[in-house]
Amino acid sequence: MALATSFFLFLSFTFSFCCVASAAHGPPTTPFVFPANKSTVVPNPRRFFPARLLSAPLPTNSFFQNFVVGKGDEPEYIHPYLIKSASSSSLSLSYPSRLSNSSIVGQVFVPDLTITSLNKTRPSAISRTRHRISAFSDLSVTLDLPSSNLRFFLVRGSPFLTFSTITRNTTRLSISTIHAIVSFCSAESLTKHTVKLNNGQTWLFYTSAPMRLAHRTFQITCSKFLGIIRIAILPDSDSKHEVILDKYRSCYPISGHVELTKPFRLKYKWERKGRGELLLLAHPLHRRLLSRTNVLENFKYKSVDGDLVGVLGHSWVLNMEPIPVTWHSIGGIRKKHFPEIASALREDVKGLNSTTITTAASYFYGKSIARAARLALVAEEVRFPQAIPRVAKFLRNAIQPWLDGYFDGNGFLYERQWRGLITELGSSSSTEDFGFGIYNDHHFHLGYFVYAIAVLAKIDPAWGRRYKPQAYSLMADYMNLGLGSFSYSYYPRVRCFDMWKLHSWAAGLNNFTDGRNQESTSEAVNAYYSAALLGLAYEDNHLTGIGSTLAALEILSAKTWWHVRKEDDLYGKEFTRKNRLVGILWANMRDSKLWFAPAEWKACRLGIQVLPISPITETLFSDADFARDVVEWASPSLSLSGVGENWKDFVYALKGIYNYTNALNKIRKLKVHDDGNSLANLLWWIHSRSR
Repeated sequence: MALATSFFLFLSFTFSFCCVASAAHGPPTTPFVFPANKSTVVPNPRRFFPARLLSAPLPTNSFFQNFVVGKGDEPEYIHPYLIKSASSSSLSLSYPSRLSNSSIVGQVFVPDLTITSLNKTRPSAISRTRHRISAFSDLSVTLDLPSSNLRFFLVRGSPFLTFSTITRNTTRLSISTIHAIVSFCSAESLTKHTVKLNNGQTWLFYTSAPMRLAHRTFQITCSKFLGIIRIAILPDSDSKHEVILDKYRSCYPISGHVELTKPFRLKYKWERKGRGELLLLAHPLHRRLLSRTNVLENFKYKSVDGDLVGVLGHSWVLNMEPIPVTWHSIGGIRKKHFPEIASALREDVKGLNSTTITTAASYFYGKSIARAARLALVAEEVRFPQAIPRVAKFLRNAIQPWLDGYFDGNGFLYERQWRGLITELGSSSSTEDFGFGIYNDHHFHLGYFVYAIAVLAKIDPAWGRRYKPQAYSLMADYMNLGLGSFSYSYYPRVRCFDMWKLHSWAAGLNNFTDGRNQESTSEAVNAYYSAALLGLAYEDNHLTGIGSTLAALEILSAKTWWHVRKEDDLYGKEFTRKNRLVGILWANMRDSKLWFAPAEWKACRLGIQVLPISPITETLFSDADFARDVVEWASPSLSLSGVGENWKDFVYALKGIYNYTNALNKIRKLKVHDDGNSLANLLWWIHSRSR
């Protein structure tokens, strides 16, 4: 309990993530990056980014990634609309309908409106460009169609699609639809136009200056467009919604940024133009964390993530409850349980002396060293110090080749186009290391390495000081929020974490119809928890604060969108009845299956949302009733062919939350464990449940 208390004491210090850390406790000042490498598998970013943006690290897991990989023509979900760059000169807009059954919940893209220019342009390099990303930030992306002279300010959560001309030249504008236009009318001012379609949708067009629009059955045109147009769907027939859209039409955002200036607190700030108050939409987790009261409760848009609710204001503050980030169990373990855990430790540590890690794959290697690091911390907690030097020796021998650049068969390299770490295996293959070379799963793989390094730096401070530059580089690759250190200029801002959705994405430089995705929330939590521990090891309060905050948000997101409770109505009755956990969560879909297992293997779905077992697991699964529901739902699948014995580790671990005795008996009988787990760690976990 003393460790948890010491963590909360640190929260009393106000800190700024923009400050340069002190020489004594901050990140190192001697530059270090891993050996440079030119990957043969990453896509060329020059097609979609202008030269001025190529001089800095680029996002590889962002909410707009589909716009800059492949042909750039897969849609992205910019709440509440699906947006697709449909051709070299047009953009399509969809207010998606939802499909829900017992296996999936998804949104269907239909090009309700397609915006393009009727200007005739000569063929040229710029006119053949599909689109260009002229600016991006945490909460927005600016997409240009150079050949159409159109610029779209795609701001997340805006009920309006806002666009303008790029230059001051007028453009002949076309807005077409696959639905028949059943009525069209313009206000007397010619700055508001109402379009009703035969699919029941009503769209409102607002213009910054009087504009005459002509219409035919499937098309609306303007001969001289110059200025700003904002388009919004009327989400239902309630006239109050139209009154609100009318009232807040004149203030529009062009970008949005997120600030972390205190632990467990985010501040959203939008750059805006026009006049009046800014109207945006908040998703359910925003709504839970928002500290302001200017919420329009009845102004709602539908979303796969739950209802989006109107909020007024050019800045939001999101506050969350602190979580304990500790090396050891939060509540402690009774001394009477020490001997059994120490006995298991003795055997597990003995195995470290006789067995080397046989894999060169970064993910499985990371799990193996993190497993060993857990043994050192368990040994500390149960007062079995003789195990710690053996673990430290094993960790030094296992980790140093990766950090020194001489690991045989693989190793970390620095890729210079998108700017980030890849592996030697991943540099020439998009599938090796689960796609690490195209920036898949970076927080998963590196989170395990950072965990092991943090533990080794704790138990061997001299080693920690020696390898501090490498440690911070690994962490910064996936959790760069600008501490002012050398390493942060080498990596993009929070590579995996989505500051608007408030959780991470795992898919990198792939284009997917349903956008980014993430399977294992628990490994995402582990990544930020590990970064926080690295801060503890180096007495770096800034780093501990960032890691703790992102871990807390990842946990809240898991509970909001991955954990499916019986009483929930978020995903519809059929999906809720059949599922207690989402398998893969996509930007535009919820899937019950996993990348490696069918939906029927529910124990695998449970396990991938629990592993690795560590002190933060208690915070992730703090609801005993939900743990019971998940275990009862998943347990029958343990007998299915293909579901390995190793998945019992996690089913029984969750069972220990509400039935300590039964779970302990089952754990004692296990002969096989997950490659990132051990009997000692399982006994540590289950006995920490006995209070």
